Amino acid sequence: MIGEIIAIGDELTSGRILNTTSYFAAGQLFAAGHEVTAMTTIGDDPKLIGNTLLASLARADFVIVTGGLGVTSDDLTTEAVADALERPSTFYPEILNQIRAGSKNAPEDLRLSLEKMAWLPAGAHALKYNATTAGYFLVHENKPIFFLPGVPHEMEELLVETVISRLAVWEGVEARHVRQRLYRVAGLPETTINEKLALLEDGEERIRIGYYPVFPEVHVSLTVVGTKEETTDRTFIEIDAKVRNLLGDNLYGTGEETLEAVVGRLLIDNGMVLALAESCTGGLISHRITRVPGSSEYFLGGAVTYSNELKEQMLGVEEALLAEYGAVSPETARAMAEGIRRETGADIALAVTGIAGPSGGTAAKPVGTVCFGLATSGETVEYKYIFNGERWQVQEAACHKGLDILRLTMLRHDYAKNQSCQRL
Repeated sequence: MIGEIIAIGDELTSGRILNTTSYFAAGQLFAAGHEVTAMTTIGDDPKLIGNTLLASLARADFVIVTGGLGVTSDDLTTEAVADALERPSTFYPEILNQIRAGSKNAPEDLRLSLEKMAWLPAGAHALKYNATTAGYFLVHENKPIFFLPGVPHEMEELLVETVISRLAVWEGVEARHVRQRLYRVAGLPETTINEKLALLEDGEERIRIGYYPVFPEVHVSLTVVGTKEETTDRTFIEIDAKVRNLLGDNLYGTGEETLEAVVGRLLIDNGMVLALAESCTGGLISHRITRVPGSSEYFLGGAVTYSNELKEQMLGVEEALLAEYGAVSPETARAMAEGIRRETGADIALAVTGIAGPSGGTAAKPVGTVCFGLATSGETVEYKYIFNGERWQVQEAACHKGLDILRLTMLRHDYAKNQSCQRL
């Protein structure tokens, strides 16, 4: 089904609070096979609320509205909806009883004011009859409208437990079969990915491919829609195989897979343990690795050797090498990787050193220059990149690239030794 999301609240339009509810709802609906064509954020204005809802109903199969269902004077959603849909406000005592039952410990004045939440547009139904929070739905001209609280954890609970299941069995619209997949891509810009995949949806209304830069990687979504399940599945399998083939080794995962989780799985599959030596990233790569449950199985640890002195003392990088090539150089990255591997006994070791900025760059080594070293029992290789952006962006890009170097090494990817400097 095609839906729209409306988030209501002056706190959202003023920027005081981040609108996380729409983001969460869109993700859950996408995963359930629905298509969200619009997400609107508006303030607590009754006329604007009514007009926005009517416009959404004219376009979508269903609408989800969040916010403005509370007891304070600025909670105007329910009254605005009653006026816009010409459904007189009606008192629902059973809903009031449920809400009050869940507010036994609240101050008496608050418990008395809860009555406002039980006055709903005619024809409304509670989303969850044993719920202690606001939330209802109604059907207008054969289209369901779901009204959810603006408090994120309350909204998320009702959406997952009631809205998704109701939409799954909804009748009244032509049945559509939807297959979707999210692909996570490293090492390619959005435009290049688009060039590779564009022909897959050329002239095919059933196939939609979306491109979403999520720094420092790109996510690609594939949606196949059809009226027959068998045909839809067959088309999806065919296009999925083509997407994977065209993206090649740049495709590192699908769905909720993270790059660090993929690296961990590959380390386990290869029976190897890892150690890290970080300078410009300040431990970011170690942080990403250890976010994965069970990482102690394959991660020995790391050293943040920010100064030259620690590079010498902890990793055994020679003073003469640092003097000749500098701390930010492929040669130093190589020595750091070999040093941390030697000190820890790791099967594979990654080192990173660079200039994150905003100062410290030179004509020969501009801000954003980052060098990596990767040491195994068989060889040590080094890489040099120049990343663009602010300090945090350079650090995040370096962290991501380091993890990807590990991933591709695990895949026995044919990395060129001492590859030339390239700007990303």
